[in-house]
Amino acid sequence: MTVKAIPDGYACGIPYLTIQDAARAIDFYKQAFGAVELMRMPRPDGKIMHAEIRIGEAPIMMGEEAVEWGALSPTTIGNTPTTIVLYVPDVDAAIARAVEAGATLTMPVANQFWGDRSGGLSDPFGHKWMLSTHIEDVGPEEMQRRMEAMFAEQPGNGCG
Repeated sequence: MTVKAIPDGYACGIPYLTIQDAARAIDFYKQAFGAVELMRMPRPDGKIMHAEIRIGEAPIMMGEEAVEWGALSPTTIGNTPTTIVLYVPDVDAAIARAVEAGATLTMPVANQFWGDRSGGLSDPFGHKWMLSTHIEDVGPEEMQRRMEAMFAEQPGNGCG
């Protein structure tokens, strides 16, 4: 039997979330994002050492915070520098469902200059999410033009 070096369904970068109360987080991700639980491996104390979910085609791994191993959650650190981008068929409905499940809206849903309709969330465990529905293909030159126009319209941009 030949073992695949890259397992089926894992040929991309996969986020690994460190979470306080990973079991509750899995339930939240099921409710908020329609996640499917693929597996969970409990530690002897019952907390989750490792779990995997899939949201659409995106695999996401997670485990319980373990301070003694240096695995700190956003709750302990006080923030996270990382945002998980998730494309969905209907961003307005997906954002509404996530907020109803307990997420905090950090950026209202709006059409973006790069061709997506997007909104931002923070989940109850401190992880940031950007949900998007692609609505328009925008070429590089037009995207640059739109980006420059956006910055020109913002106060305090240093331009004049």
